Amino acid sequence: MKKSLLLILALVFPLLSFKQKPEAYGVGEWLKFRIHYGLVTAGYATLELKESTRNNRKCFYAVGHGYTVGMSKFFFKVEDHYQSIFDLETTKPYQYLRKIDEGGYTKNQEGFFNQEKNTVLVKDYKHKKEKTINVTENVQDIVSSFYYLRNHPKIQSLDVGESITIDMFFDDEIYKFKMRFLGRETLDTKFGKVKSLIFRPLVQSGRVFKEKESLTVWVSDDENKIPLRIKASLAVGSLKADLDAFKGLKNPFMLTKN
Repeated sequence: MKKSLLLILALVFPLLSFKQKPEAYGVGEWLKFRIHYGLVTAGYATLELKESTRNNRKCFYAVGHGYTVGMSKFFFKVEDHYQSIFDLETTKPYQYLRKIDEGGYTKNQEGFFNQEKNTVLVKDYKHKKEKTINVTENVQDIVSSFYYLRNHPKIQSLDVGESITIDMFFDDEIYKFKMRFLGRETLDTKFGKVKSLIFRPLVQSGRVFKEKESLTVWVSDDENKIPLRIKASLAVGSLKADLDAFKGLKNPFMLTKN
């Protein structure tokens, strides 16, 4: 499990850039996910949304934390911290932090976006160096992309088989990422039955994922658009993550009896 749930979530929710005022989420939202292999809990991941300001503009400040528990810590310890500060209106990122320890593989980076010049200054604290990288106008960091797509106007009107392609900045590069809509399903969760949208992200095969289509994601088919379940076929086995707890949702969490 060399990639944390936070990274999987990020791959699931990239976006196209446009101006809008967020309605799917708000300050105070907190999500918790249980990561498990079958009945065995491997770890948890949380995402919390706070408020901040940058350049005299109101911003969201997202904080993510992923970690292993129990025996999983002895076999493959994970301790990941992610942060992102992004604009309230456009969701364009101003700053991100990625500080991870995944089985001894570590990174400690911080990035500062210049939206006027379309660049990002990446500071690598582990290797004590920095560099400026040119990026596309609509690029997002890992965490900001998760929030941006939840408010995307096309997410509710996609036809089965349609895809969205976006730019994501990750590991000092811009990745073209494609996500295909598979359909709808009523999903059994610990909270009850929830109507969901199903997506299939196309990821790079190789070190972690078995093939290009290794992820399947169920998202609540309501105004919140929060992940309910993630199923990933990894090189070391099958991994699932389920929504385990939440608070501070901007909209009602809709359950169904059907």
